[in-house]
Amino acid sequence: MKIELKEITIRDLTNGFEDNAEAGIVGYGGKLDIRPPYQREFIYNDKQRDAVIHTVTRDFPLNVMYWAVREDGNFEIIDGQQRTISVCQYVNGDFSVNGIAFHNLTKDKQEQILNYGLTVYFCSGTDSEKLEWFETINIAGEKLTNQELRNAVYSGSWVTDAKKYFSKTGCVAYQIGSDYLNGSPIRQDYLETVIKWISNDEIKQYMSDHQHDQNAAPLWRYFQDVITWVETTFVKKRAKFMRGVDWGTLYNQYKDEQFNTEKIEKEIEQLILDDDVSKKSGIYPYILTRDEKYLSIRAFTPAIKQKVYEKQKGICVHCKKHFELEEMEADHITPWHEGGKTNEENCQILCKMCNRTKSGK
Repeated sequence: MKIELKEITIRDLTNGFEDNAEAGIVGYGGKLDIRPPYQREFIYNDKQRDAVIHTVTRDFPLNVMYWAVREDGNFEIIDGQQRTISVCQYVNGDFSVNGIAFHNLTKDKQEQILNYGLTVYFCSGTDSEKLEWFETINIAGEKLTNQELRNAVYSGSWVTDAKKYFSKTGCVAYQIGSDYLNGSPIRQDYLETVIKWISNDEIKQYMSDHQHDQNAAPLWRYFQDVITWVETTFVKKRAKFMRGVDWGTLYNQYKDEQFNTEKIEKEIEQLILDDDVSKKSGIYPYILTRDEKYLSIRAFTPAIKQKVYEKQKGICVHCKKHFELEEMEADHITPWHEGGKTNEENCQILCKMCNRTKSGK
């Protein structure tokens, strides 16, 4: 990994500045990609933008910025995008501060701004080295998410196309998946989630393998397949409980199985009404896996545990030995999945060893 600390003047930074809706934002003689395709669409508010210009005009230091060195020798901003855009737009005459635009300044004030030195780290190296470095320096300001950092390292035609589907406000992935996914497309949550699903949590490897693909159409088709499977397997939409379920993992395992959707819906209704089911979103993976861990079955309260302990006089009902309360655990006499409730009448106190042995049977 090679890291060089340099000083770049605002004059050089703003040279060749262009802000084009189609081509993006560039500067530094056309060599700097100011808003790479992985970057969020976050924009400073007027107060933040003006604060950057006040800092520059007073010759106070701006925070260090980070540029990645591309294979072709050009650069892209990793950290400092909003500060850079604020400076470039001001010099370009796109806005004024307190009613004074750049062209309203005296010649010496303009020169002072143009000669202002920005501190920039130039970062180059292998993909894994850059990712480790970016994760290390991502400690201030509007932090990049883990997925934004990965996008920075594996930027290219694939990331650009993937963002079209998954990373813009109101994107098509949001339109069909907002009832099923947590997070925000603009912060790359949707993109991270679907790559995690399709790659079995090998996100870095998947992005490395597909970095130079012409487009991300296979990823988009996969996402559509997942959503279609969810909607045809669980036909009644309950966004409150369905949002955030690990749908892709379930799809990967169960997509080829046939289900009785009417039976599924009746069971879902029962589970939603069951007070012992603490985690309603866990109903969906439970329906498919039958693993009760997803439901977070309500535990016996300390009061019930104490009361039953006193009734049993501290004796484990299995091994018949005496234990202190903290050495014992509350257990369902009739298991929950057989209709047993989490109440005093269905509670017994076992020593930890007997309870673990019983649970393993």
